[in-house]
Amino acid sequence: MSTSSKIQNWRTAVFLWIVLPAIAVAGLWFGVQDVVPAWQAKAGSGTTGTFVAEREDCGRRSCSFYGTFTASDGTKRTDVILYDEPGSLRVGGMTEAIDSGARNGVFATAGGLTYLLVTGFVLAGVAAAIGFVMVVMRTLRRRKTATSPGHEYA
Repeated sequence: MSTSSKIQNWRTAVFLWIVLPAIAVAGLWFGVQDVVPAWQAKAGSGTTGTFVAEREDCGRRSCSFYGTFTASDGTKRTDVILYDEPGSLRVGGMTEAIDSGARNGVFATAGGLTYLLVTGFVLAGVAAAIGFVMVVMRTLRRRKTATSPGHEYA
């Protein structure tokens, strides 16, 4: 067995036994919690109110606004993220938003694609979970065949 095939086998094993379950857990754990609120916000369902941007946190590719959401009835949620923020929003600015029950934030009423992103995350988690179950089942079948009576080793 050549060195390159050993490396390839090692990479495959790491992907199948570590990366695939990690994708499944992350996609299902984080995505499932927000997929329903994202779709509800897309449909305009939830508590309407106003979001005031108090700070902007920027990563490598995008920035997110955090602030206070005040519902129409006066209740407040502090230090929440605004999903689907309008491009014109700046720190100190405000925009209409919907609180549809997402654990960390509210959604701008202007709309956006967060519902698709979260749905894709969940679907990736489901696909990874199915793939991992198939890998485990195949491995167990191979082990059962290899240890069954009457099986000869060469």
